[in-house]
Amino acid sequence: MKKILFTLFIMYAFGLNAQKTDYDWKKMNPKQRKEVINNLSPEERKALLNEFRNNMVMDNLNLDPSDKKEFTDIYNEYLESQKQIKSQFNSNFDAETMSDEEAKAKLQQSFEVGQKLLDNRKKYADKMQQIIPCQKVLKLFQSEGMMREKMNERKPRGNDNAAKQRQNP
Repeated sequence: MKKILFTLFIMYAFGLNAQKTDYDWKKMNPKQRKEVINNLSPEERKALLNEFRNNMVMDNLNLDPSDKKEFTDIYNEYLESQKQIKSQFNSNFDAETMSDEEAKAKLQQSFEVGQKLLDNRKKYADKMQQIIPCQKVLKLFQSEGMMREKMNERKPRGNDNAAKQRQNP
């Protein structure tokens, strides 16, 4: 999934004629791009991915250049905050092997984490509206949802029993 997301951001960045450390991504062929990316350290890859993501968001929202730096800082802070909240919930479990009490506790925990995510989203929506109009904040959240849906469509199912059961009821 990470590779797919990375590839999507790279492809989008090519359309923006994005450059990183003097590379002209748009003029490079796929093999050259892959070679450059593979030669980057994990930290450099992450930074490149973040840059491409931020460029895509800024372009999608058509932000005023004077607002880009301040908005990017808050947006990255928002993403990190959401990531930290999500990490509080371990989704790697088999619900069918849980006792009723364990399942109820896990379900309650999922509701609590979901509420924290929603509260955090509201908090950052307010912060973002100090910089950009609420229409653009709404557009940002709408595009996040669309990206998530696209990623879930492309997510490989593997040997997941739950996925097999959904496909073959």
